[in-house]
Amino acid sequence: MTIDIMMPFYGDPELFRDAVRSVIAQTDQDWRLVVIDDVYPDTEPGEWVSGLGDARIHYLRNETNLGVSGNFTKSVELVTSEHFVLMGCDDLLEPGYVARMRAAIAAHPTGAYFQPAVTVIGDDGTQTLPLADRVKSWYRPSHSTPVELSGEKLAVSLLRGNWTYFPSICWRTDAVRRHGFDPEFDVVLDLNLQLDIVLDGGSLVLLPDHEFRYRRHAGSVSSWTAQDGSRFDEERAFFLTAAAVLKKRGWRRAARVSSAHWSSRLNAATKLPSALAKRDGAGMRSLLRHMFLGW
Repeated sequence: MTIDIMMPFYGDPELFRDAVRSVIAQTDQDWRLVVIDDVYPDTEPGEWVSGLGDARIHYLRNETNLGVSGNFTKSVELVTSEHFVLMGCDDLLEPGYVARMRAAIAAHPTGAYFQPAVTVIGDDGTQTLPLADRVKSWYRPSHSTPVELSGEKLAVSLLRGNWTYFPSICWRTDAVRRHGFDPEFDVVLDLNLQLDIVLDGGSLVLLPDHEFRYRRHAGSVSSWTAQDGSRFDEERAFFLTAAAVLKKRGWRRAARVSSAHWSSRLNAATKLPSALAKRDGAGMRSLLRHMFLGW
């Protein structure tokens, strides 16, 4: 049971090399790594990975830049295994990640996706826990053993605050292909996919083991879009659309949580002091609109 590790690449070359090395260092060697270069200006990282001489490692370079959702979609199209990971090119697998995922899949064969515990690291690789990740830890269900979650209860949990870490998730390929990534989204495309899977009857297997290192830094899409307010416009559109879908399904509690989207509103509130300090009128208007509109 090989696990495909799909790695869209556009970023820091040295962090990319570390990410690839973390795959090579797996204790369970039954994996395939596919690097999809989204036309990064420097061709040296691609030359480096191509020169590793490992038959399990495949490299391809897009003809044109596809952007976040486009490169994710292409990554899924290239998957050949029943399960895969869509790993960030600056994140790190713990050495036991593949072994743990394969064991979890064997124990929970109907699981649509598998979320391990995650260690958050900064640009320098040291452990960190900024506010966003402290909030995630508060929302994450607490279980000391693996548990399978599904239905409206899971939808409510995710919509209160998305405590999952998208690059760390191991997905069942057919569950993702059934829905795909909505090109309208960049920041919430993972939450949108999860909600589609949950509405379709899929389950999340939550694992207590720390098997992934997620890099949190200012250069991420979710960080920079928070500054100009675009992430909140996208989030508001998602939550209000989801609320309508959930209400129609009869999941009224989940619909209310989505309509309120308190964690997203509170996140916008934390950006106000920065917008005020910069005298960013457009940013302030965007933040206030997200905090108070859409009830």
